Amino acid sequence: MGLGVGLILAAVGAVLAFAVNTTVSGVDIHTIGWILLIVGIVGILLSLIFWSSWAGPGYFNRRRTTYYDEGPAGGPPPY
Repeated sequence: MGLGVGLILAAVGAVLAFAVNTTVSGVDIHTIGWILLIVGIVGILLSLIFWSSWAGPGYFNRRRTTYYDEGPAGGPPPY
């Protein structure tokens, strides 16, 4: 689950938990909303925790190397 899916689940869960005042026989909409909200928040947190590990360990601590382009290998053309 990515960050986008977690945000969508949390938003749908919040709407179902707080904004819907309808009753359905056999289904508690508020409980489903709370479940979706919690699953969405957990997905968002896990996505943010593992976001930094996608590049691999030590990626951000590597030494930066600068390369200089010295032009063509033969030097300047003769005139």
